[in-house]
Amino acid sequence: MCSAPTILCLASYEKGHDFLREAKRQGARLLLLTSLSLKEKARWPKESIDEIFYMPDDDKRWNQADTIRAVSYLARTQFIDLLVPLDDFDLEMAAALREHLRIPGMGQTTTRYFRDKLAMRMQALEKGLNVPDFVHVLNYRKIQEFLDRVPPPWVLKPRLSAGAMGIKLAHSQEEFWNFVNRLGDEQSYYLVERYVPGDVYHVDTIVYEREILFAVASRYGHPPLDVSHKGGVFTTSLLERGSEEEQSLLAKNRMVLQAMGMVRGVSHTEFIRSRHDGRVYFLETSARVGGAHIAELIEAATGVNLWAEWAKLELARGKQPYSVKPLREEYAGLLVSLARQEHPDTSAYDDPEVVWRMSKRHHVGMIVRSPSYARVQDLLASYAQRVRVDFMATQPPRDRPAD
Repeated sequence: MCSAPTILCLASYEKGHDFLREAKRQGARLLLLTSLSLKEKARWPKESIDEIFYMPDDDKRWNQADTIRAVSYLARTQFIDLLVPLDDFDLEMAAALREHLRIPGMGQTTTRYFRDKLAMRMQALEKGLNVPDFVHVLNYRKIQEFLDRVPPPWVLKPRLSAGAMGIKLAHSQEEFWNFVNRLGDEQSYYLVERYVPGDVYHVDTIVYEREILFAVASRYGHPPLDVSHKGGVFTTSLLERGSEEEQSLLAKNRMVLQAMGMVRGVSHTEFIRSRHDGRVYFLETSARVGGAHIAELIEAATGVNLWAEWAKLELARGKQPYSVKPLREEYAGLLVSLARQEHPDTSAYDDPEVVWRMSKRHHVGMIVRSPSYARVQDLLASYAQRVRVDFMATQPPRDRPAD
């Protein structure tokens, strides 16, 4: 590898600014391939980017064949050492480009385990992890057997979406088949699984050469699926360190990442503890930094910037030592909500524990931090109740990320 490696970053959505800044600080040459529709809107840290290229897109979707041709043309004059997708929706494109150009990194088979909800469930089940009952939306007889065996409601999920986007909750067989019939020829890109009511958790991880160097377990205040479909205030906060709950989730997260074959990178993995049987079920994992400002939550509590660390370990590539050490071990809680006001004024939320505020039209968001787990929980509960009265708005669930 040359002394100043060149990284081609794929970003169909605007994110990963701290990755770009840190990679440049580490001496990399940075090329960015992004959506043409973002050309006038995105505020990329251009001081950290050597060249920006734009790909024509249809609602941020890039044509794979055209993208392979475009990047192959670019490679005639640019030697590309690494290829990094900055968004969940760019993982498959990155894998296809790596396979075509023979660039090191996660290939298409492994990428499926971190993008395809059906593939990751089948792999988790094979490796002995608990997963909710599921079936591929493919063979109608198998689907009907599932519906007859598993009581409603059922969750219809797109295999290649992210978070709660595009998910439908069906309460009857008639409603389920109506959803499926509307999908037409896209049915095989979905799965259906048993709805498991309970507490939802996420574990955010840094992996280097198959070793977990950093992992933080957190619990959502309400399941993201419920917030997405019923409205409400999104909250999440770190679990109490050393608790049985935390240790159990960290162990299960290790099993997941081993099962999926992550070599190096960052991951956001979700689990649910069933309200009925108390068992913890694997929901999904990813090879990316968690969205919804979870990276800011982790940094507030630990001082670890997941985007920046991702850049460091990508450049180390297993050929150089890499380590990460938290700067602090405090607790933090995150709150985000849609707001009725275009520019909500949160100045009345003036406790000294507030360390971050969101600046986005028609949104309100805050992070609180304290050495005390109980203090964070109290503040988060109080603020969530106040935000419901002062600001909260709702909108129908999205099928694609917002710009």
